[in-house]
Amino acid sequence: MKKKILLAAAVPVIAGAVFMLTAAFKNHRPQADANSAGLKLPAGFSAVITAETGARARHIAVTPNGLIYVKLARPDKDGVALLEYKEGANGKATFVKGFANYGGTGIYIKNGYLYASSNQEVFRYKLNEQNEVINPNQPEKIVTGLKMGREHETKSIVLDNDGNIYVNIGAYSNSCQEKDRQLHSMGMPGCPILDSAGGIWQFKADKLNQTYKDGVRYTTGLRNVVGLDWNQQLNQLFVMQHGRDQLHDIFPEMYSVKESSLLPAECMYALKKGDNAGWPYIYYDQFQHKKIQAPEYGGDGKKEGAKDIIDPVVAFPGHLAPNGLLFYTGKMFPEKYRNGAFIAFHGSWNRAPEPQAGYYVVFQPFKNGKPDGEWEVFADGFSGGPEKTASGRADHRPVGLAQGADGSIYVTDDAKGTVYKISYGK
Repeated sequence: MKKKILLAAAVPVIAGAVFMLTAAFKNHRPQADANSAGLKLPAGFSAVITAETGARARHIAVTPNGLIYVKLARPDKDGVALLEYKEGANGKATFVKGFANYGGTGIYIKNGYLYASSNQEVFRYKLNEQNEVINPNQPEKIVTGLKMGREHETKSIVLDNDGNIYVNIGAYSNSCQEKDRQLHSMGMPGCPILDSAGGIWQFKADKLNQTYKDGVRYTTGLRNVVGLDWNQQLNQLFVMQHGRDQLHDIFPEMYSVKESSLLPAECMYALKKGDNAGWPYIYYDQFQHKKIQAPEYGGDGKKEGAKDIIDPVVAFPGHLAPNGLLFYTGKMFPEKYRNGAFIAFHGSWNRAPEPQAGYYVVFQPFKNGKPDGEWEVFADGFSGGPEKTASGRADHRPVGLAQGADGSIYVTDDAKGTVYKISYGK
């Protein structure tokens, strides 16, 4: 399955789950489940369910020696689960323990530390030489006091190569209306939400107890970002934005039900300091290939938005909810995948009367650090079948992506807490 892309013109204790894997696992490729764990994959690939966390598994991080840390949202007790792979277990990992007393989404490993986020704070844990957390009950608090609304509350994180950490602070609004999601309610002048949300903030990775005043609003105009990664070829931040909802519900005279079910695009952005992606003033129309002025701010579905707002580098179909982004640098997969991007689409809820869609992992080829060619569905079947996809009642919903020590990739699911491992070759 292929689609055309659009290229751009110009709490003191941390919650967590860990997969403790032996050194031998680094070069071990688990025996695939007979039906590749129910997934549909390209020829030569296979999948195995490596763990069932029993919780809402979100983002995931893997160390060079094979330890795997999974962040859990809204856990009953621990927010990071510790599992261990044992030789001869056919790729299955067993639960060892958990740590951290808060839920959330973000988790990342860099320079001897594990970083993890709640919905209002970011913590870090020192790792030993085996990449194990030294003191799980006493993390350092890096950032605190982040804005959290009733929607888009999770804080995704990534680190660069210069000692900085980037934190998504999602807008607690659909389109910055005076009355959120209400018929004909217009946008708030100047959108005051943007002073503390709706963008990516940059903080120091080694400074304790930072607040907004210590950070930098790195980029603005991003409604909500869950999937993000650092592109090592370009030394640049890439993100996947969740596009706005309910164009027809709010302005039925301007948008048909079908138009609203397909618009706007879910966009990938390549970001630099000071960039503005335009929310809430514009959205990206993947059919007109234009930035369109939002109706809440005087648009009519055709009027173009501000010229100084950046273009996406790829525009995907609307309402698919991109929750994971991973640039692949491993050697297990064929050459075509090297340095390309995998994106986990969590799946839609608001594409009616069109069938709901997503619930898959796609691959976007890159060349010289930029998108090149068509994207394609890489791993499908998470939902449990076409009828479950169309109805939005998916069995599994992909969220987190991570590259394994052997070059395989891991995919998490926050519907049932399943962790998949996808490998190539025998």
